[in-house]
Amino acid sequence: MKTIASIFSGIALSLALMPVHASAVANCKTEPKPAVCKKATKAKSNKTASVVSRVPRRTSAVPSFGQLYGLHGVDDPLDLSSSVALVLDQDTNEVLLSKNPQAVLPIASITKLMTGLLVVEAGQPLDEPITITQDDKDTEKGTGSRLAFGTTLTREQMLHLALMSSENRAAHALARNYPGGLDAFVVAMNRKAQELGMADTHYVEPTGLSSRNQSSAEDLARLVKVADGEPMLREFTTSKEATVKVGRRQLAFHSTNGLVRAGKWDIGLQKTGFINEAGKCLVMQAKLAGRKLIMVFLDTAGSRQADPERVRRWLDSNPQALQSSSKLQ
Repeated sequence: MKTIASIFSGIALSLALMPVHASAVANCKTEPKPAVCKKATKAKSNKTASVVSRVPRRTSAVPSFGQLYGLHGVDDPLDLSSSVALVLDQDTNEVLLSKNPQAVLPIASITKLMTGLLVVEAGQPLDEPITITQDDKDTEKGTGSRLAFGTTLTREQMLHLALMSSENRAAHALARNYPGGLDAFVVAMNRKAQELGMADTHYVEPTGLSSRNQSSAEDLARLVKVADGEPMLREFTTSKEATVKVGRRQLAFHSTNGLVRAGKWDIGLQKTGFINEAGKCLVMQAKLAGRKLIMVFLDTAGSRQADPERVRRWLDSNPQALQSSSKLQ
């Protein structure tokens, strides 16, 4: 297994990115998966001799996989802060913008979109009570939760909080109460991914806390398109806030997406995510310039809202960008 130093050295000496896959730097105990490494988009040549390479947008004590692979150094016409981006027309599959769309990276809580899709498709009673237990404790990252052990909510409420507020214990409890339990749920996640043609996607748990949950922008665009067909997923992912009774208290939960909270976008479906290995992530379906667009941004440096806003300004000022012949098959 290569050291981080050797990875950076290889990047510095190479004029083009080599095929990358997040599992290359994952723990050696990571379970095997199909060979799905893809070539990232080749970096464009610098236009001025004085510029050797693109200045990194951030430094972190725990670099993301995208940083380790040098994906932020790949040029794009909008100078995006994401290492991976894909914008396409939902109805025609026309690709309007892409940056490393086949690079496979951790996806953090974008995972919960697949979790929600399986819960809805399972057809279990939405009013059935589900209780948070010690089994739902985060043993991956050690994060806490406002849903204390012993909290009982309906399946519908758990799903709402998992999708809107990215509640990890809620997502885990939903998977634990799936027919056959947690293990069966993870198997179903991977089976569904294969059914949708998401060949570069692999799940090991339902929350996104594990960096071994990995996918590509192209695969996630397929997931967004299917999830957008479920009214409940559309409703819950675009809710601004919700209040639930926990014990004797009423707890207010809010959307993790600032674009949803601001209310200035026509968003049909969305999901955010973050862990150190993945960076900030966002997938969404939104109407722009009269078209339904699917947007995927992975490993974003800085504000999660910045790149979608860049895309919107670009489309507003360049309507010809909506006339592309490239299609995602």
